[in-house]
Amino acid sequence: MAIRCKAISLLSLTPLVLLTTLHATSAGTPEPKHPKITVLYDAFGNSTALQKDWGYSALIECDGKRILFDTGNNPDTLEQNVKAKGMDLSKLDLVVMSHRHGDHMGGLSYVLKVHPHVRIYAPKEGFGVYGGDLPGTFFRKDASLPADQRYFAGNPPDVMRFGSAWPGANFQLVDRDIEIAPNIHLITLVSDKPGTLELRELSLAINTPDGILLVVGCSHPGIEKIVERARSLSQRIRLIAGGLHLVVATDQDIAKIVTALHDDLKVEYIAPGHCTGEPAFAALKKTYGEHFLYAGVGSTLTTASLMQ
Repeated sequence: MAIRCKAISLLSLTPLVLLTTLHATSAGTPEPKHPKITVLYDAFGNSTALQKDWGYSALIECDGKRILFDTGNNPDTLEQNVKAKGMDLSKLDLVVMSHRHGDHMGGLSYVLKVHPHVRIYAPKEGFGVYGGDLPGTFFRKDASLPADQRYFAGNPPDVMRFGSAWPGANFQLVDRDIEIAPNIHLITLVSDKPGTLELRELSLAINTPDGILLVVGCSHPGIEKIVERARSLSQRIRLIAGGLHLVVATDQDIAKIVTALHDDLKVEYIAPGHCTGEPAFAALKKTYGEHFLYAGVGSTLTTASLMQ
């Protein structure tokens, strides 16, 4: 099924054309016909109306869907920034929580205050903050113990369900790649990096006729791996927006990843933010030139003007 946001072309456009400061859709305003990404939370930006803080959140609007990707670090800061952009999160269709770190989920309480029943996609982990479950057979048993020394008196339930930090929220926990709306996909990968070993992370991929628009939270599993998975939907990666987790990387490692994205994976446009890191911003800007897109807090990346 083709989505309405189609026939996108970035080839002849400058960042000034691509990057706009449009106000996001509010109640009573027509839906955008083309994808746009509005950065609601980050630690850098040129807007005096929005507050800067470490964390990430972005609103993606496409094909009549409003999807909030991550919720930043602090609910009060998210609320201020949302209101400064004239947005109404009670109109959200979906929320995607990329991973369990506080700087990506700290603002969820504000979202739930204004939209308590919104569907929230989050990574499934056995003992995660989003809840989860394990089979009652997951632990070893010893029938020689008396009943009062055995878990559940020796008769555990078939499924052991664990509590969420947000009881009553409408979570759908994800452990595989899924399509959450027509041509809008979640890519699910697990980090094998020191410090985030076994961390499951979700990335958002919008499959347009001209390639993938990819929104990432922190890229803990590795941005190259995320892009490779996205290429199973389309070989053409038009844009990456979000955090690339190079904030403490060496210059050598940054150069390697930038080359892989630009030369090997053929990512056409890049709009880095959050944990990408200042040296990586500089390296990406040098390599991508006019295809490097500024994406500070308050910025809106839109494809509305990309029709040829």
